[in-house]
Amino acid sequence: MPDNEFTGLSQIRQIAITIQDLDRAVKFYRDTLGMRFLFQAPPSLAFFDCGGIRLMLSPPDKPGEHYSSILYYKVDNIQEAHRALLSRGVEFGSAPHMIAKLPDHDLWLADFRDSEGNLLALMSEVRER
Repeated sequence: MPDNEFTGLSQIRQIAITIQDLDRAVKFYRDTLGMRFLFQAPPSLAFFDCGGIRLMLSPPDKPGEHYSSILYYKVDNIQEAHRALLSRGVEFGSAPHMIAKLPDHDLWLADFRDSEGNLLALMSEVRER
C-alpha cells in the first residue's frame, strides 16, 4: 500500500451521456423524464440531479465518436488522487484542471481510461478556504 492518504475510489459523483442536440436532450430529460435541471454550461453542457449523482449531457469530444457514459469518481483532493493513481500505473489523458468556476466551488477534472479503454475521470469540488 502506498504511504499516502489516498486509499482508493469508491463514490461516483457524475455520469455523462453523449447527445447530438442539446436543446432536444434537455427538453427530454427535464420535461419528459421530469429530472431536476441543475445548470447549463457553455457551450453545450447540461446537468441534472439524479438523487445526488449528477447526470451530464454533452456532445461527443470528437465528431462521430459515441459512448454511453463516463464514470466520474468524486475525490476530496484531486492532486493527491492523481499522484497516487499515476504511481499505480494509470495513464491520464489530462492532468487535473479546472473546468468550471461555480458560485461556491471550482470544478476540477482529470480523465483516464480503464484497462478496456473506457473513459473514466476524477472529479473534485474545490472550495475556497
